[in-house]
Amino acid sequence: MNSLVLLHNINMQATPIVKGDIPDIFENRFSTTIRKETVMHFREAELIYFSATGTTRKVVETIGNTISGSKNNRNLLLQPFTEETVVPSEKVAVVAMPVYNGRLPVICSQNLAYLKGKNTPAIAVVVYGNREYDDALLELKNLLEANGFFVVGAGAFIARHSIFPEVATERPDGNDLKAIEEFTKRCLEKLETLSSSADLAPLDIKGNFPYKEVKSVPMKPSSGDTCSVCGTCADICPVEAITLTDVSTSTDESLCMSCGACISVCPDESRQYRGEDYEKFKSKFIERFSQRKEPEFFV
Repeated sequence: MNSLVLLHNINMQATPIVKGDIPDIFENRFSTTIRKETVMHFREAELIYFSATGTTRKVVETIGNTISGSKNNRNLLLQPFTEETVVPSEKVAVVAMPVYNGRLPVICSQNLAYLKGKNTPAIAVVVYGNREYDDALLELKNLLEANGFFVVGAGAFIARHSIFPEVATERPDGNDLKAIEEFTKRCLEKLETLSSSADLAPLDIKGNFPYKEVKSVPMKPSSGDTCSVCGTCADICPVEAITLTDVSTSTDESLCMSCGACISVCPDESRQYRGEDYEKFKSKFIERFSQRKEPEFFV
């Protein structure tokens, strides 16, 4: 995508330069030496997300593919922060979290407390299962800003519901991916017009503060008769809610966060949500929340 760059602070007449006219081998060097005095310019991204069932990862990968330059990829399900981690100001942080009952999962908020910026640009993203994202996007934006980031854009995108997969089954679909790409491009274009974070107008993001109360999801997955006690579910569980016996598994429902990671990795397809109460709730949920919702973003 061509973009106009006006040259300033050099001893020649300002001339429009079209990026597409500059050979690729010179483009990074040209941008660094000429543009650094007038705009903020970034070539690296940190992709930080929590994805238990793969849908948030798909959203983040689409964002990452839209950003040129090198990228580091970190799924907090597999690589949680254990100490303070700083993203320097010359990088862009893309932080994407799932929505549980209209809030960020507690384990995600706790993990993100270790993530720090140094006046670092960030793109905030939440992914939800077509019900509503409520206060989650505002919560993520506020958390990042409190930790030293400035948020240039925030988006809420839809994916297959992790507990009731009959809702938003094929999402994110082609239209969603196009919206994610457009959102990312708009964030990057906005970044390239900034000379400093002080130029950034506050984002008016949907949500309420104080946030809605954090509530545990009442449905919890369990193992069925086909369980081979391989231990894969226990290994992946981020809250260590699953223990093994000689013949099956046991789930501590007081710890389980209903993320669905155990279901995603079970080689026997034994881990599932099940039971009469689940089936009753599922039919009501499908009836109420099957109508398609569209992505919303704020740039």
